[in-house]
Amino acid sequence: MTRTVYVNGEYLPEHEAKVSIFDRAFLMADGVYEVTSVLDGKLIDFDGHAKRLQRSLDELDMKSPVTMDELLEIHRELVRVNEIDEGLVYLQVTRGAPADRDFVFPDPETTEPTLVLFTQSKPGLADSPAAKRGMKVISIEDQRWGRRDIKTVQLLYPSMGKMMAKKAGADDAWMVEDGFVTEGTSNNAYIIKGNTIITRALSNDILHGITRAAVLRFAREAQMQVEERNYTIDEAKEADEAFITSASTFVMPVIEIDGTPVGEGTPGPRAARLREIYLEESRKAAI
Repeated sequence: MTRTVYVNGEYLPEHEAKVSIFDRAFLMADGVYEVTSVLDGKLIDFDGHAKRLQRSLDELDMKSPVTMDELLEIHRELVRVNEIDEGLVYLQVTRGAPADRDFVFPDPETTEPTLVLFTQSKPGLADSPAAKRGMKVISIEDQRWGRRDIKTVQLLYPSMGKMMAKKAGADDAWMVEDGFVTEGTSNNAYIIKGNTIITRALSNDILHGITRAAVLRFAREAQMQVEERNYTIDEAKEADEAFITSASTFVMPVIEIDGTPVGEGTPGPRAARLREIYLEESRKAAI
């Protein structure tokens, strides 16, 4: 079946979708994005993603091409026409292509952004075999720019990090800056010691994860303690459990860091329980 995508007000077969070669996302990585999960044909945490999108746009002085209500309807229509039961909706807003290449971007009020959305079908997303076996990570130096709180399309170094992990026989990489873990290449990172979840506090250093916010809220409701502070790779290796969160992996246990098993070297009970709670509560609130 030919996938239907959305480009600047039109629903098109994917092979007909086109964006200008002068689009600033292509030339300058001048764009932001969001990924919203779909379970049972419904959108997970859409409001959180919409609010973060608006924040990213505001931080880059970029206007939104549509209202958030219109954006919701576009998501729903793509899920419907592409018959997505479990999967993802990818959204990208760029500053557009008003003129020839130039480092100085034009007045946001006179520039029409580019808006692109497409779906990805991911059967078995919620019942992932990876969640049952856990994942292995390596540590790498964090060499990204300083505004990681803005969800931009500048993803070259995270992509390189995933390739470093793959070459090392691991699943992903945790990035380290000034001796402390920042986050994974495309996810937030956590360790568990006893009944306490430890994760880096929000700042410009990490992405303000939508799944992160939900999972920490559910953890507190489940009477777990949460400490938002820096921690080292050595401390992570001594943890009882570790895990990551993201819109596409939900809660994913980490069982090995730089070749050292975490805890028993198998998915731990607290991470597994957090995944269950997150999926159960998110399905209830899905729209």
